[in-house]
Amino acid sequence: MIQLKTRHEIDVIARGGAIIADLFQEIEQAVHPGVSTADLDRLCDEFICSHEGATPAFKGLYGFPGAVCVSVNEEVVHGIPRPDRRLVSGDIVSIDVGVRLDGWCSDSAWTFPVGEVDETTRHLLDVTRRALDAAVGAALTGQRVGDIGAAVEGIVQGTGLAIIRDLVGHGVGRDVHEDPQVPNYGRPGQGALLREGMVLAIEPMLAMGTEQIRTLDDRWTVVTADRRRSAHFEHTVAVQADGPRVLTAVTDRVEA
Repeated sequence: MIQLKTRHEIDVIARGGAIIADLFQEIEQAVHPGVSTADLDRLCDEFICSHEGATPAFKGLYGFPGAVCVSVNEEVVHGIPRPDRRLVSGDIVSIDVGVRLDGWCSDSAWTFPVGEVDETTRHLLDVTRRALDAAVGAALTGQRVGDIGAAVEGIVQGTGLAIIRDLVGHGVGRDVHEDPQVPNYGRPGQGALLREGMVLAIEPMLAMGTEQIRTLDDRWTVVTADRRRSAHFEHTVAVQADGPRVLTAVTDRVEA
């Protein structure tokens, strides 16, 4: 069942989202050749917990062992941080972060280049980021979930990239994952009606090759079936009468 949030509840989610936005600025400086994915996990854990009342929402969620998901290159999502996984120049690393604050969750992901990346990788990052922007722009009252997915498809069409269809966005609130599901494909005018007070995690995931995915033996890490690279960008977004409000953006600041 879809849970609508009040303006005050959305403001609390935005406070958690602001922590993530600030964290991503810290991570951008920390992502460099030689750093391990465990190092990045530790930075995230310590940064989140340095804010009174805030905790990593993913830590222990469904048994996940890290504070955040750190996914490198062909790893689409749910990469387990490891001290022996060190980044090298030319890699890309997706960091998916959840924050729980005062009983409410926020969720965002960003894919960072490590050192210099090639033109094909820059294309992947650029299109995925633009797909997120278009999807957020479609989160308007009176439209439907299908309009969000159609916006992603409109950006990706003709780029040579594939949409990961088996992984979707979702509602966010008291729990990290709530109704409705928000696929990165769809038909305009189809799916759940977007109403004021809905809070959604919108998260396009694109791949250079196939859309098919596999889960590794660790039962967490999801990779592209052909092991080609994937990118992931995500915002938590509130549907409001005056337009979508991105709750995990640097520009959104709500004082306690």
